[in-house]
Formats: sequence, C-alpha cells, structure tokens
Amino acid sequence: MLTFAVLLLTVIRIFFPRPSHRDSDPPRRDSPHAIVLRRRSSPSSRRLRRLSDKACGSFDVDDGSPQPRTLLDAASPSAGLLVQSFPQRRESFLYRSDHDMDASPKSASRHSSQGSETEELIVTPFAQILASLKIVRNNYVSITNVSPTYKNKKGCGSPGHSSSPPAPKPTLTEEEHQRLAEETLEELDWCLEQLETIQAHRSVGDMAFSKFKKMLNKELSHFSSESKSGSQISDYICSTFLDKKQEFDLDTLKEEDEETEEVTVAPLPKSKGRAGQAMSRISGIKKTVCHSNSFTVLPKYGIETPREEELGELLEDVDRWGVDIFRIAECSNNHPLTAVAYKIFRDRDLCKTFKIPSKTLINFLLNLEDHYLTVPYHNSSHAADVTQSVHVLLMMPALESVFTDLEVLAILFSAAIHDVDHPGVTNQYLINSSSELALMYNDESVLENHSLAVAFKMLQDENCNIFASLNKKQLLSLRKMAIDMVLATDMSKHMNLLADLKTMVETKKVAGSGMVLLDNYTERIQVLQNMVHCADLSNPTKPLPIYKQWVSLIMEEFFQQGDKERSQGMDISPMCDRHTATIEKSQVGFIDYIVHPLWETWGDLVHPDAQDILDTLEENRDWYQNMIPLSPSSSQKDVSDDSGKEPIKFQIPSRIVMYFPILDRNCSYRCLHAAI
Repeated sequence: MLTFAVLLLTVIRIFFPRPSHRDSDPPRRDSPHAIVLRRRSSPSSRRLRRLSDKACGSFDVDDGSPQPRTLLDAASPSAGLLVQSFPQRRESFLYRSDHDMDASPKSASRHSSQGSETEELIVTPFAQILASLKIVRNNYVSITNVSPTYKNKKGCGSPGHSSSPPAPKPTLTEEEHQRLAEETLEELDWCLEQLETIQAHRSVGDMAFSKFKKMLNKELSHFSSESKSGSQISDYICSTFLDKKQEFDLDTLKEEDEETEEVTVAPLPKSKGRAGQAMSRISGIKKTVCHSNSFTVLPKYGIETPREEELGELLEDVDRWGVDIFRIAECSNNHPLTAVAYKIFRDRDLCKTFKIPSKTLINFLLNLEDHYLTVPYHNSSHAADVTQSVHVLLMMPALESVFTDLEVLAILFSAAIHDVDHPGVTNQYLINSSSELALMYNDESVLENHSLAVAFKMLQDENCNIFASLNKKQLLSLRKMAIDMVLATDMSKHMNLLADLKTMVETKKVAGSGMVLLDNYTERIQVLQNMVHCADLSNPTKPLPIYKQWVSLIMEEFFQQGDKERSQGMDISPMCDRHTATIEKSQVGFIDYIVHPLWETWGDLVHPDAQDILDTLEENRDWYQNMIPLSPSSSQKDVSDDSGKEPIKFQIPSRIVMYFPILDRNCSYRCLHAAI
C-alpha cells in the first residue's frame, strides 16, 4: 500500500505541480479582463454522480433569484458574475450519455455527463480529466491521511480540497480502504487512457470537438431514420456545420477508394482574356461614391429619408434584443445597416474615441451597403441584424467593461462586413461549381475570405477609411481581430467554436477558479468569435414574427440555389429543393442540434444575462414543432418524440448542494455555507 501511495503522489505532483510563492496569490477580482462564472445547477439530477464525499461544506442554493454583484467584493463591474444557479431548463444533446452512443472506449468519456464537485454536469473531455484527477487527489489524501499544503495559484483552493487546518477524518476500515484504492486506480487508468489519445499538435478543445461530432452523428442518424425529411435535414446539418477538412480516417479513405460515389461537379471555368487576369484583382469591388458630398446637412441617422422621425423611434430600441430590422429597412430607404451601425457607433462614442469623421463613417457605411447584393437573406438587413445583436450582447452585465474600445470597434466592424458581396449561395456550391472565388481561396472559407478582402479594399479609399487615425499597432491589431472573427462566421467551423468555448468554460469551473480571466489574446478572441457566431445564429432567438420572416428569406435563398443546381445539372444541395424541403421540421432540427447547444454554452458564460433569449428560443422551437405537418407515412414518427411529454423547458433544477472552497484573507482555505 505504501508503494501505491508513492505512485499516486508522483502522478499528482506531475498534474498538480506546487506553485511558487509568488504564484499563489489570488487573482484580482476587479481585473478588467475577467468574467466570473456563475454556477448553474444540474439539468438532470437523476444522472448526477457525486465525485467526492470529502468536501468540507456546502452551498444551499435558493430559487435562483439574482443577487447583488457586491458579494464579489469587486471594485469594478467588470469583475463579472457570481457563482449561482438558474431555473430548470432542458439540456441539449451534448448531455447525452456516451453509452447511448455506443462509442468506442477509446473515444468515450468515462462519465459522459459527469458531475463535478458542485454537481454540475461536465461534458468536455479535458474538464472531465481534471475532475477525475481531483478525485484521485482527494482519495489519496483519504488513503494516506496526509495534510495537504497545496495552494492553487488561482486563489481558489487546492483541486477538490479545502480547509486549513483540516477537519478530523474518520479512520477507514480495511474494506473501505481497499474500495477507495480500487476506485482511485480506476479513475487514474481512465485519465491515462484519455491522455494517450491526445495528439501533440492539437488543442484540448479538439477532444471535445471529436466527442461532440460523434454524438451529433449519432443523434442525426436516429433523426434521419424517422422519415425521408429527417434524412434531408441531417444531410444539411452535416454538410453545413461540420468541417469536413478536420480529420481523415485512413480506413474510411481506403473504403472510399474501393467504392467511389459519383458526384456531379461543374467543369473548371474557362478564363476570359489574358490568363490569370481574373485572379489579379478582387472581384465584386465597385467604384466608391462620396455620398456625403450630396448632403447639405449630415442626416441624423446617416441616411436621408422622409420617414426620419419614424426611423428615430425604431432606433431608440437599438439596445434591445429583437428590434425589428425589417421596419428599419423600410424607414431608411432600404439602408438598415447604415442606420443601425451609425447609431451604434455614435451611441458608443467610437467616432470620438478613434477620431472618425461623421462624413467618413457615412461614406464607408453607404458604400459597404452598396456592396451587399440583392439576395433574399445574405443582404444588408442580415448584416444590420448581426451588428445590432453583437451590440446588445456586448451590453450584457457579464461583459461590462471586459473588452477594450479597440476590441469593441473590431467586433462591430466585423459584424457589419461579415457577408459583404455574398452571392446568395453556399461555400460548397462555389466549390462544386469550380468558381473563381473557390479557386482564389483554395476552397477554404471562400465567402468569408472574400468579404474580408472586399471590406479592406474599400478602406483604401480615403473617403471611406474610418481607421485613418489609428496608429500602426492599433491597425494591425484590429485587422487581425477582424480576420479571425469573420473567418469564424464560416458555419463549417461551428463545432470547433462550440467545443472550444465549452471546454474553456467547464475547465475554469472544474479548476475551482470559476473565472475566465481573458488575460491573453487566444481566450479573448475566442469569446469574441463566439459572440459574432451567436449573433449570426440568433434568428431563432428573436420574437416569433421576426424569426418567421428570416426563415422565409433563408429558405427562398436555398431554393434559388437549388434551382441553379438543377439547371446546371448538379446535385441539389440538402434543403435546397423547393419540392421536397420540410421547413418546420428543419427548424426544429436546426434548433435542437445547432442553435440550442451554442446558446446554452453562451448562457453558461454570461449567466443569467441570456435567460430571456433562451426562453424565446424555447417558445419558437415549440411553435415550429407544433406546425410540423402530419402525413400518413410520417405522422407517427414525427410526433413520437413529443407525444405524452410535458412542454420542453430550456431550464434546470433550482436547488442543489454545492461544495465550494474559498480563500480567506490569511490565504487559508475554508468552507462557506451560504445561500445564493
């Protein structure tokens, strides 16, 4: 047993090295770069597993009502969010058990939806490894009866252990001793097995990506087996939201070589004129117009319109989630992006901060809007909607004062330009049709790369250069952020973004800090990328009448692409055949497998600021579920999942027991029993 204890001690020291004295100081809670995570209670208490019975105290969580932020003793509102639960809500498919997926032991988590010491469900593999190592550590302390002296440099206690001096521990019987040793070895074996699968050149977020991708494939396999429409929807989700270039399975490639499915692809286009001429310039660029020269007086909202008063009333709600972009478009002579962005820039004092002349801003916005094409969905109204949504997300209390003015400028600029010159077809269509754009950008995020090129090319015109007053360092930083954010709007990157964000949030919770410090570029841009991505996928979270309008527009754009594919003899993309697509069921699948998991994770990061958004998402999902048409062949299958069940609630239980070590002013660990 002594040998076993020495082995455990060695492993623990490897994974939990003793910090130096200077590293043991607690983090500043008034840091302008920190988001403090509020804990939410577990969505499914029947599957909870208490990781350790050795915790020294508990939280008794009340009904989830908001508490004063001053409980953090924060000197700044940017200190973030308190650890707190929120009401019962339905969890996404990410919380399914791996046993339900029939996943291989190599890729499966030991506990797919594993409870942490606070009895929260943990689903990302790296966070699960940390949670299991905390079990190993706690069990080692119990087996050896040693007094831990470890002090976490994050200032939140040792991993899974707290209190100093330690409370007296009951003596373990020989049987209990043996059982605890076996459980500890089991935990350690599982951790080692998971660590063996990590590839040196991949991030820990890729562990979650691989797991989530397998879970989604399993869910969609079941969904597609229900009906023919389910199969088409599954194909659409896989082809749109999963990055096919992520990883290749050698066995699969061998099988595909033996039996190759014939896919219709358009021939390479013949170049017109001198070879390479089309590739020597950015397509889609129009000659910029100095619109401000035609103004005798600068318009109040950036655009001349006879309905200026009505437009002003609508723009008064620009800080509210779900503003009616369609009415703004009507009142602004179909210039919603100019009106919305101009209002936001001025409200945020960005023109003053970065010395942007109003004339230059108006010129840039109007020329940018001119470069948005007249297509059903990816037009300037969509750009205005995403820009306004980002503006509201930035205003959430959890993110108050977290980001710098330059970062705010960069994300609003990115939202405004992210789909400029979008032709109303998908990246895959451009690749399959061998378009010039696909050739130029090597099939990688074709439209996103093109939008960036068009926008930055416009900035070369002095009448449109809103960044003329930025110094070189600011300009380089803004350009890098804009590129990273716009490229993240490629929907094939969805699962990567979701996996990375959920891994970051859960890792911070398991580590005990409950705080996302955002003290480096990687973490900061990760949150900003997900913010733009959430805004880009925010239609289902808007009021139902507005959501329905967006659905009609995106489906018409899909159908127009399908018509092109049919006329060109190409295979029709999933959900693009106007004769077979099922709109209502597609929206339910879209919410269940894409939108809800993303917003659920964002809601964890900024809780409880996104609760109203999740409530609206729930209501819209229920409406489309009830609108699914029934047919003799599919009626039973389409409604079987929801018949006899209570209405879905995207919420979770209000009372749980939470173990939470805290650091007192003497840097000793103790437990606090409190109601939050």
